[in-house]
Amino acid sequence: MAQHKVTPSFSGDDFLQALDRHDYNFQVGQIVKGKVFQVDSRGVYVDIGGKSPGFLPMEEIVIGMEDVFEEVFAIGSEHEFLIIRDQDEEGEVRLSIRRLFAKKAWLNVQELKNENRVFQVRVTGVNRGGVVVDAGGIQGFIPRSQLLERDTLEKLVGQNLPVVVMEVEEERKRLILSHRSAVRVSAFSQLGVGQLVAGTVTGLRPFGVFVDLGGIGALLHNKEISEKNVSDPSRLFKVGDSLRAVVIEVDESRQRVALSTKILELHPGEMLERPDQIFAEAESRLEKNVSKLWEQPN
Repeated sequence: MAQHKVTPSFSGDDFLQALDRHDYNFQVGQIVKGKVFQVDSRGVYVDIGGKSPGFLPMEEIVIGMEDVFEEVFAIGSEHEFLIIRDQDEEGEVRLSIRRLFAKKAWLNVQELKNENRVFQVRVTGVNRGGVVVDAGGIQGFIPRSQLLERDTLEKLVGQNLPVVVMEVEEERKRLILSHRSAVRVSAFSQLGVGQLVAGTVTGLRPFGVFVDLGGIGALLHNKEISEKNVSDPSRLFKVGDSLRAVVIEVDESRQRVALSTKILELHPGEMLERPDQIFAEAESRLEKNVSKLWEQPN
């Protein structure tokens, strides 16, 4: 007579032992997904896949969400949480949404630094060394030396400023930003060879003229001033003069922009005779001489 194999029943103890054989050891700082199964006045209970439930206390919900938390954390809804304590005295894994947002904000600013990307922050306060800002929920600091406006910092409060990250240390809650560098990065992205630009002379050297292009330093070399030889640029320019020139090189990695005014000449030496007229007619002159751009040495 054939014997039938009897399948043993799976008891509650067996289930607990099966759970123990799986890795459900959660770690503080770990991001987990979970499903809400209970809500009360203390907070939200969450199934995070282990034998211990997760618990999100009210104080770990994002500020401003308290009045709508029952709607946001409806029974059955799924969310991401940050583990801030592994099994407290009540056997619950303590969770946080507030700190999760902060952690993601720190990860975001680290990525922004890695990519040298420009982003916006809001100025919230002033101190002797610079301004305090809100950078997506993180408090950051822009030193006075990294601001374009350095004299009346109080008027910056409430304004949005473009910045790039200089230093980021999540452990020390340290975020140092630069407004000046952001302006430079943005300006660089808008520059191209053949572009006609306006600038201000900031310095004179035996080899050429330093020009400010709204936050970017550029060089007008003697050999690019005129088709005729220029040995002393101070005979043509002085600090504070306005000029117009054509971009002939942009090297963002070396923070270098090279300019030319000789491209705007209709005959050699014209820059030495009537620079004001050349600047006034710069657009039409560039259109006539645009082919000279491709004659520039590499």
